[in-house]
Amino acid sequence: LDEAVERRAADLAAYQNAAWAGRYRALVERVRAAERARTPGREELAQAVARALHKLMAYKDEYETARLFADGRFRRRLAERFAGPVALRFSLAPPLLARRDPRTGQLRKRLYGGWMLPAFRLLAALKGLRGTAFDPFGHTAERRRERALIGEYEATVEALLAGLAAGNHAQAVEIAELPLAMRGFGHVKTANVRRAKEREARLLAAFRSPAPDPAE
Repeated sequence: LDEAVERRAADLAAYQNAAWAGRYRALVERVRAAERARTPGREELAQAVARALHKLMAYKDEYETARLFADGRFRRRLAERFAGPVALRFSLAPPLLARRDPRTGQLRKRLYGGWMLPAFRLLAALKGLRGTAFDPFGHTAERRRERALIGEYEATVEALLAGLAAGNHAQAVEIAELPLAMRGFGHVKTANVRRAKEREARLLAAFRSPAPDPAE
């Protein structure tokens, strides 16, 4: 667990900054301490939170997409696989530029050339704007929802810790893992988030009001 947390914390520091990574570490450590105190010898809940919280905090927005293309790894992989010059085409749907499909309402993707790599480097350098009032992408409904999911998950974890016991440990782990099902992008992810949140509501209700023991 220590190795997994540090690896993910380092990723979050590169994604945003050290404070973002510190927020991640702090919650995982709170879960770990509570789990040790109430269910000695178990760490499945801490592992679940370590995975799910990282997924939520490292959501793939415009800055992160740019960083992954611009940090050098993409170019190195191309050089390892192909000899000579490579013509690049990126299929993108920038939220501030792309048009919507009149039938589906979804943003249409367009092809952009290799000149996007310098643009990616510039955009990656602006990641400090993420989530601030000056974030040109942060005011969309999709980005606001991504940020809200982090706070909602932190609140859910606090609720799990408040009621955690040996008898409901497995339930707590199941609830903590739900964000891992929030896969995809755009409307695909929106549908997966809705399903996961509906399941979370049912599981939390059962967690807070366990069935009575028939032996009592």
